[in-house]
This record gives sequence, structure tokens and C-alpha cells, in this order.
Amino acid sequence: MLGKTAGGLYWMFRSLERAENTARLIEAGFRIALTRSTTAEAEWQSVISTLAAQQAYEAIYDSYDSSQVVNFLLRERTNPSSVLSIIKSARDNARLVRTALTTEVWCAVNETWMLFTDLLKDEVPQTELPAVLATIRQQSGLVRGALHGTMLRNDIYDFCRLGTFVERMDNTARIVDVKYYSLLPAPSFVGSHLDNVQWETILRSVSAHRSFRWAVEEDFTAPAIAEFLILDRRMPRSLAFSAGQIVKSLSHMAEEYGTRYASHEMADALRTLLLKPDIHSIFDEGLHQFVNEVIDSTASLAQQIEIDYRFTG
Repeated sequence: MLGKTAGGLYWMFRSLERAENTARLIEAGFRIALTRSTTAEAEWQSVISTLAAQQAYEAIYDSYDSSQVVNFLLRERTNPSSVLSIIKSARDNARLVRTALTTEVWCAVNETWMLFTDLLKDEVPQTELPAVLATIRQQSGLVRGALHGTMLRNDIYDFCRLGTFVERMDNTARIVDVKYYSLLPAPSFVGSHLDNVQWETILRSVSAHRSFRWAVEEDFTAPAIAEFLILDRRMPRSLAFSAGQIVKSLSHMAEEYGTRYASHEMADALRTLLLKPDIHSIFDEGLHQFVNEVIDSTASLAQQIEIDYRFTG
């Protein structure tokens, strides 16, 4: 496959996953800000910082008002990481690789772009924010459903899945980091009722609340929820599951092309990093430090994938 086509597929699905995860991160900030209204500005600043958008945000705004943050992350056209900008990028990449996609996948991406162009043409009132965020998640799921239901399981499919899980790996790690490193008010709150409520909020923001209740016998405690989001390979948004899917997609491509690249070894190392016996070993070394190691390793892997498969554009 031409590197330009492979890159278009990969970035189309990275963009779609990023739009969904931006919506999830906004929801996490929104829910937690509601429980701690006296420090709402700090909560929103942490969301912006987690998305590595602080410099771009502060070039436009001088405070972290909730409506300004939401507007910046959802529809600010000068912000290349806003949902509106990301969805446009996904649609542009879909047009680039149109002949590699089924009609169903192309239509799902194109309809998503048209819907969001209309949905986000004006600022979103706070009362409508939950519904708008739900729509973003639903449209992302619609495109994934078209991919799963209509595409051949070949290298095209694997590049799409690779983009999804590289992005998901990064975003789940960042959501966990926002909770534990940026949003926890003080060490004295660790293990408290407030701490547990915030962890439960994070579960809801990644659509994992009911799954946690099915899979885990423990109550909503920081160690139990952190273990579920980081190490549980049954949970489709956990770090361990995402790492496994990245390795799987790269392994398929190694079989397809008869070649293993440096990115394959890096993916194996990333998966090995997540083969911890339990969450307590991660807490002992420092959750923030561990999660940031995952974020850095994922970024390096993403760069190597682009080099190995000669993405262009």
C-alpha cells in the first residue's frame, strides 16, 4: 500500500477517536467541576493542559471560564485540535482514501462532518452540552460500526484500527492522569468519599461504569478503578487492551508485508510495560510517573509507525 494511503487511513481514525475522546475529557471536566464549583476554573485549566493546548488557548482567552473552554475545544476554528477541526481533518483524509473505503464507511464519515458543521455552528449552551457530547460519541461509534461491518480484514482495516488504538491509548492515559494528578485536591483526599466519587465520574466518562460493576467485585475505590482502566484486558478502553490491539494490528501487517519494523518491537515493549501483576505495583512507583511513561512511549511509537510505513501528507 502507498504510504500516503496508509497515512490517510491511520489519521482518519486517529482523528475520529480524538474527537470522541475530547468529548469524553470535556465530560469528565464538566462532571467534576459540578462537584467542586468553587475551583471550577482550575478544573477546566487542567483539561486544557492535559490536551496540550494551553499555549493556543491562552493566545485567545485570559481566563478558564467553562463556556470559553468548551467553545475552544468543540468549535474554535483556529484550534487544530477542536472537535470541529478534527472532524474536518477526518473527512479530508476519508476523501483522500475514498477508493479504499466501503460506501458505508465513507457515508458515515461524511454525514458526521455535515452533522457537526451544523451542530457546532453556534456556541453550545451549558444545558445542551451533555446532549452534544453524547452525539459526538454516537457518531464516532457509527463510523466504527460501518468499519467493522463492511470492511475486509486486510491491511486497510489494520491501518484504521492502528490509528484508533494509538489515539485511544494516549487519551485514556491522559484521562487517568487528569483525575489523579491534576484534579485530586490534596493528598488528604486520597481514599476519601470525594476521591471515590471522582473516580466513579471518570468511569462514566469512558462509558465503563456498568462494565466495572459487572467485572469487578470491589467498590468504587481508586485502586480498583485504576486497575480496571489500566490493566484489565477485557475493558476496550483500558491501556492494556489498547496495547494488545496495537500489537495485533502490527502483527497482521508484518504477516501481510513479510517484514517487521522497529515499531513492532516498540509496541511489544509497550504491551510488556502493562503486564503488571496488580495496580499496587504501579501505585508504589507512582501512578503519575507510570502513566506519563505510557504517554511518552505511545508518542514515540506513533512517530516510528509513520517512519516505518512512510506516511506522507
